[in-house]
Amino acid sequence: MTATARPVSAQLPAHLHRDPAWRGRVMACLLALAILWPMLVLSEFKPWILWDWQSLAATGRFLSDFLVPAHSPEFLQLLLRETWQTVAIATAGLALALVVAIPATLIITDRLSISALGTGRTRLPARLLRQGVRWLLILLRSVPELVWALLFVRIIGFGPTAGVLAIALTYCGMLGKVYAEILESSDTHSTDTLLTNGSGRLAALLYGALPESASELMSYTVYRWECAIRGSVVMGFVGAGGLGQRMDESMKMMAGAEVSSMLLVFVLLVALADLFSRILRRRLG
Repeated sequence: MTATARPVSAQLPAHLHRDPAWRGRVMACLLALAILWPMLVLSEFKPWILWDWQSLAATGRFLSDFLVPAHSPEFLQLLLRETWQTVAIATAGLALALVVAIPATLIITDRLSISALGTGRTRLPARLLRQGVRWLLILLRSVPELVWALLFVRIIGFGPTAGVLAIALTYCGMLGKVYAEILESSDTHSTDTLLTNGSGRLAALLYGALPESASELMSYTVYRWECAIRGSVVMGFVGAGGLGQRMDESMKMMAGAEVSSMLLVFVLLVALADLFSRILRRRLG
């Protein structure tokens, strides 16, 4: 009878059983720990506070109410009004952002430059204007909408106007940048043909670049509208109106049932925005 064959690993020398990359992995773990530990200390990260008796008691009371959403007629009427105000803040802010973002996109998109036709180079005044608009968009989108909301709340007081202006400024910079990138990355044949044959920049945008990128542009716009809804809720915590301001009041009173109802409405709004985006992509695609 033949002897049973030993496994391949048992036939190898002992020094070949080790992982050849173990030193690098150990050093990477030590380096990550050396970087992470000071950050945890500086951030005063203390997760054991969650197990404090007072914290557990408060959490239990809040969750006991949270499991049964508030559904009284008076509260539902209030919730419906605040929800519509939140959607109105997001929609109005996005509309104002588009008023500035679309002309800015027309300016900073290189493929729509008439002066670059033939020579391939843009004239100095056009380059300066394009760079100035790009820096303006960078400035607008580098400041979060929450910071803009805090600023406008201090200037014009509490209310939805601060939220609308905050969304308009931040999203103007975001939309202008991404719109330009989408148009730059799409097929340039029809746009170049229109511009070469004497078409204006607006006509080249509407009949050349826009049809080629309509699906991506619409999808990103609806996504930004969804983000604006989330942002308007967050800005409500600093007094910018809408569902977030009402949620802040309910959380301060530890009214878990009211917070639960508001969160359910918030999830429903995001789900509807996602459904709307899918329908538009299907129609445009």
